[in-house]
Amino acid sequence: MLFFNKNKAILKDLIPDGHIDIHSHLLPGIDDGAQTIDDSVFLINELKNMGVSKFITTPHIFSGFWDNTKDKIETLETQTISNLKDKNINLPISAAAEYLMDDHFVSLFQKGEILTLKDNYVLVEMSYLNPPIQLYDIIFDLQVAGYKPVLAHPERYAFYHNDFDQYLKLKNAGCLFQLNLLSTVGYYGKDVTEAAKKLLNKGMFDFVGSDVHHKKHIESFDAKVLLKDLQPLKEAIKNNQFFK
Repeated sequence: MLFFNKNKAILKDLIPDGHIDIHSHLLPGIDDGAQTIDDSVFLINELKNMGVSKFITTPHIFSGFWDNTKDKIETLETQTISNLKDKNINLPISAAAEYLMDDHFVSLFQKGEILTLKDNYVLVEMSYLNPPIQLYDIIFDLQVAGYKPVLAHPERYAFYHNDFDQYLKLKNAGCLFQLNLLSTVGYYGKDVTEAAKKLLNKGMFDFVGSDVHHKKHIESFDAKVLLKDLQPLKEAIKNNQFFK
């Protein structure tokens, strides 16, 4: 067993050069991610050293908690890119958002006030306590409005761990799935890693994201991947080239 553990892959070693990260919290002082431009510089440089060459950063929009707006994010995006250039960081960085699926989100997409990852692809999340009561109505109406939902870290929603059919239902409803890479090393706990394994083995992840907020996340990319079969993970990582 000790020999087997020694030969597990290190997560950061699986990230290829030219990787595109579609989920992170790099804009300073806007949510629970980077708090200063120096934090942003540190996180970006560390991800660059792992192989990331393009960043689509995704601050939270969560009414009543992170009351960010499209205009606020775009303004900070412009300021941050300018500040990064002053620090000799010229990598392509753009801002989308990670939207909590609630009534506020519905009002935003109905008005077309949405920041997308690319084209009409929009990153969405749920509360970790329970799914929204009108979840499938929201997903349906979002698609009627012309958007494609990319569900952030479905493996982290504990209320689905003992009801795996719910994941199939979400996929059938039109949701694409984005894996948090740190779920594969046990960062969020054993149950999340097990859910990630099941979803990977069934080929249900469409994309991956770092979901990096802070230094501890960066350090955890040095951990060993807790998967026997790396191929589904490698395929999901490769799919991020769609956002090139």
